[in-house]
Amino acid sequence: MNPFNPGYYTEQELRGFGFNSIGQNVRIAKNCTIIGLENITIGDNVRIDAFCSIIADKQGWVTLGSFIHIGGYCLLSAGDGIRMDDFSGLSQGVHIYSRTDDYTGKFLTNPTVPEQYTGITGGTVTLGRHAIIGSTSVILPKLTIGDGSSVGALSLVTKSLDPWGVYFGSPAKKLKNRSKRLLTLEAELMADLTRPADNLPLPLPTIR
Repeated sequence: MNPFNPGYYTEQELRGFGFNSIGQNVRIAKNCTIIGLENITIGDNVRIDAFCSIIADKQGWVTLGSFIHIGGYCLLSAGDGIRMDDFSGLSQGVHIYSRTDDYTGKFLTNPTVPEQYTGITGGTVTLGRHAIIGSTSVILPKLTIGDGSSVGALSLVTKSLDPWGVYFGSPAKKLKNRSKRLLTLEAELMADLTRPADNLPLPLPTIR
């Protein structure tokens, strides 16, 4: 084994780890940190790359649809739930928080402090179908990124974003509408997958 490339878990290994549910053609890098396996649901054709952290213990939960890629070094802090719908994706280093401390100084902070002394706020984060988030962006709790929207690299998302927009900045603001051509490509892909002669799982894309 190449010591510089620990690789990905096999499907058989993943099914034995205790996920709530896991689909077909799923690859998760061996150097990820995942807590709360029993609260995590994963669809088909999903790849999670190296050094990602997914924290879904206690009341937390994560639901990933199908055809989803999560790039290396991402964080899904899912204390109040994170949902990623089909064909959504995260580029490298994206951080999603479904809970946050109060930064005003009126409360104590960090998870070592009993909750009654903190001012934690939170809420589910939802990424709609075909939503994509650029590298090192940060998404704060209790918001929805609408179907088909894209968020440019280094952005800060503090509120819900409407569908089919291109957003960028800190805080993220809409720059223009996003093309819906990808819906045609999705339809073509799904048609290919349902052809009787092609009744096999779709290969995952090569690592890039």
